[in-house]
Amino acid sequence: MSIGRTKRFKGIALAAITSTAVVAGVIFIQTGADADPKPTLAQAKAQVAALHTKAAAAGEAANDLRGQITASQLRVKALQAGIAKQQAQVDGVKKQIGSLAVAGYQTSGMTTTAQLLLSTNPDQFLSQASTAQAFAGQQNSALRRFQSAQGKLTDLQASEQSELAALQAVQGKQDALKKQLQANVDAAEKVLDKLTDSERARIQAENEQEEEEARAERPTRDGDRTSEEKEEPENDAPVPANGRAGAAVSAAMAQLGDKYVWGATGPDRFDCSGLTMYAWGKAGVSLSHSSKAQYSEGRKVSRSDLKPGDLVFYGSPSISHVGMYIGNGRMVHAPNPSRPVKTDDLDYMSGYVGAVRPG
Repeated sequence: MSIGRTKRFKGIALAAITSTAVVAGVIFIQTGADADPKPTLAQAKAQVAALHTKAAAAGEAANDLRGQITASQLRVKALQAGIAKQQAQVDGVKKQIGSLAVAGYQTSGMTTTAQLLLSTNPDQFLSQASTAQAFAGQQNSALRRFQSAQGKLTDLQASEQSELAALQAVQGKQDALKKQLQANVDAAEKVLDKLTDSERARIQAENEQEEEEARAERPTRDGDRTSEEKEEPENDAPVPANGRAGAAVSAAMAQLGDKYVWGATGPDRFDCSGLTMYAWGKAGVSLSHSSKAQYSEGRKVSRSDLKPGDLVFYGSPSISHVGMYIGNGRMVHAPNPSRPVKTDDLDYMSGYVGAVRPG
């Protein structure tokens, strides 16, 4: 076989191999697509609910860092104020040293005898000469004050840089949690994208109906529901409560049907800790915007001793959700991005941690 025929044969073989690889790749891609089939409507709902629950948990973890960030920002601000004050002190001592240096320079090249001979008032010179040593002492004292002031300034500047680095680290963690939250929300949207138009419309209609039903449970000013249908027992209606707890429950129930939005604290959008913070704020009690922090902002109560207004907490291994007990074994809460502010049974979520009574 000639060299030319050999090259042509190799070219044909290579083309055949390449074509086979392309076909195999297409088959592989198609097989990969087939391996991730379209979910049923029930499966899609379950997947979206799970992803939105994860998103809400990531949001609460990000909320928990708010306190650290705020405290760190206050420390940075205090250090910067201290640096400005210390810099002014350093500048003042430097100015004093400069004045002393000028005064010393004017007589530094002359002996005491020469200065006496050239003086227009010898008696006055002799009087001033007696303070020369005191003048030198002032220079040394000023230098020591400068060194001390400059040292304190350097320490404050180092502390500021350390605190800024810590602040940036915490902010970085919060940003990562925000991205995790959004990634779960985006993943939920991809699940919905696999459904047909009619299936997505059905889910949308169900969500809107849930919001409408929740709004219908809002109490009026006289404490009744806004819904006219009151024939069935109202097991999820709040048990009457007085004082601050009663005000907090009323404020929370007035938000039924509002949308869940991470980081929101009202007046018509909330995340879980934002809702409880808002409601108890209406009762005159200040709470942190963090479910984990709120667990430490009241007296612990057992589940058997729950009263309306108590905060109930969930999550494992760390607290990631909070709701408000309203009586009859139920709570009002902001569940996750796919559900509005609504009432649910205390066992709606697993991982019950405990309860706290604010105020």
